[in-house]
Amino acid sequence: MTTTILVLLVLGSLAGVVTTVAGLGGGLALLLALSLFWDPHQALAATAIALLVGNVHRVWMLRRQVSKKVVAAFALGAVPGSIAGGWLAVSLPAWVVQAFMVGSTALSIIHALSKSTWRPGPKMIAPAGVVIGGLTGASGGAAVLTSPLFLAAGLSGEAYVASLSASAVLMHIGRIVAYGAGGLVTSTTLGYAALLALAILGGNLAGRKLRTYSSKIPGRSLEYASLVVCATLAVLGLGR
Repeated sequence: MTTTILVLLVLGSLAGVVTTVAGLGGGLALLLALSLFWDPHQALAATAIALLVGNVHRVWMLRRQVSKKVVAAFALGAVPGSIAGGWLAVSLPAWVVQAFMVGSTALSIIHALSKSTWRPGPKMIAPAGVVIGGLTGASGGAAVLTSPLFLAAGLSGEAYVASLSASAVLMHIGRIVAYGAGGLVTSTTLGYAALLALAILGGNLAGRKLRTYSSKIPGRSLEYASLVVCATLAVLGLGR
């Protein structure tokens, strides 16, 4: 039990740091790491609750930077999409959920390495939100695909990080509703989620301080580094 608590605190802290510094990647890495030891369904439910708390805290820290207009447009599609995706995950076998996680990682890597200059227009934000919300509910890791939408809307720096976190809050709420209705949210899950949330909050604070130093590092480098970690964890997960 002591080892489990230590692992959860370390992984949660790292997830908070990575997401606050890079804007993405920490939640997916946390989910993939936990799925190496837990049933994927349990990993989905515990991380969803913990990441909700972490993102609410991050939004509060950067509340003046949130683009309410962009986040509201995204929510029109993302909230119902995340509920539907979460409900799908509840009904799927564990190996299929694990496959979805790997697929989300692959999509994230393809997005990061893509040389395409295409940028979706404002009218695409809500429809794209349906797809991203659905994939996030089913696999927990597709929120990274929100990146091109928000970049296309002109967001950058802390406004970009804050708005990504606000959109994640909405998707987490949607999928938690579905997971709860499907019986995935148990007392054990809540206990693990509480530990992860505590660690993520600490990671958020540390990440906020590190942003001063990370500004000297190209943003794409931070994104690539987080995705390399996610890809490694995804491959290890397939070999379970």
